[in-house]
Amino acid sequence: MNGNDLIACHDCDALLRKPRHSVKGSARCPRCGAMLHRTSAVQLERITALTLGALFTFLIAQAFPIVELEINGVTSQTTLIGALVALWNEGMQLVAIAVFCSTFLFPLIELLALLYVLVPIRAGTVPPGFNLVLRAIQFVRPWGMIEVLMLGILVTIVKMTSLARVVPEAALFAFGALTLMLAVVVLFDPRALWDIADAIRARRTRGKRARQPAPPASGGSAHIR
Repeated sequence: MNGNDLIACHDCDALLRKPRHSVKGSARCPRCGAMLHRTSAVQLERITALTLGALFTFLIAQAFPIVELEINGVTSQTTLIGALVALWNEGMQLVAIAVFCSTFLFPLIELLALLYVLVPIRAGTVPPGFNLVLRAIQFVRPWGMIEVLMLGILVTIVKMTSLARVVPEAALFAFGALTLMLAVVVLFDPRALWDIADAIRARRTRGKRARQPAPPASGGSAHIR
């Protein structure tokens, strides 16, 4: 049996035959019911473009102020990084680290890692460290909480409107757009890229074998007298 035709369940380690999928469909482990594979209806080119757009939106959300507050004629505004610095200076280091990891570090790692594997795969090559990067994506994905941050910002704005004049800034709209983009990106299962990578490696192997020169014919050479 060819090892490339087998797949291991990541929950119960059951070794199963790799199913043949249609354009839309999914496969679950018959032992524990864990999701083994989910075919995304979004094309590879579209998910790559969406991931790239999400990365630019993420940078905008981090660089610009979120809201502007005006209380008694005093105006203040801050970015997410500024809010993290304020939390750190107030002695809430653990909260600052948790917010930094869940709203900045882990989402950034996921977007960069996805682009690292998607762009070469679209070009027909498998990047170095392909398996390690996919495992890193699966590890950090549950810890990205941009949508929780967006919900917290909206709740804060509603509560602050009775105390101060609140003006939404560019980063607030960027976080809203980023939340929608990440919701679509999460629907894409990175494990589907393993099948594409196996197909690319198989084509390269067949191409190398086809380019190899044929071995010389066996037997003695003729002598001319």
